Amino acid sequence: MKRFAEYSDKINITLVLPTPFIDFWKSLCNRFDFEVEHNLIEGGDARFYSVKNGLREVAEDSLVAIHDGVRPLVSLETIHRVFQAAEEKGNGIPVVKINESVRQLDEESSHPVNRKNFRLIQTPQGFHSSVILKAYEQEFREDFTDDATVVEALGVKINLVEGNFENIKITRPADLKIAEALLK
Repeated sequence: MKRFAEYSDKINITLVLPTPFIDFWKSLCNRFDFEVEHNLIEGGDARFYSVKNGLREVAEDSLVAIHDGVRPLVSLETIHRVFQAAEEKGNGIPVVKINESVRQLDEESSHPVNRKNFRLIQTPQGFHSSVILKAYEQEFREDFTDDATVVEALGVKINLVEGNFENIKITRPADLKIAEALLK
């Protein structure tokens, strides 16, 4: 949240949290004197519904960036590229190249694939409000893994922009150690 506020003081920040975490969040803000202005919204049963709840706060004819709290190391440059693509093309999705070998699994075997044809998706994912609001009018589907897949289901072309490798997703204890090292 601080990174987005640093990027622009004109950004309206909405934090969507599961209901049981709202009081805990408020206590953390008080404890650590966290003063980034933001709206607080109750989340849903799945990411799709949490985003949908957050989108109720979006103004018409605006740009929207949807970011995962588990990615605290996004760069200002990535945020800029996302907003720029969203403004110019309707959406901007940050990606990074894969630097490891990749294999595709079949029912009983696997085979190598050319990693040059694949990218890792990151957040924030940026959209013009008219695009993302329309996309979230759809019914939930299991294959909606991020906001880009929801938008793409409407037949909208997804525009990839360069992300930043430090913008890791912290989901395992080892990820936290990597993030701590990156912050030093």
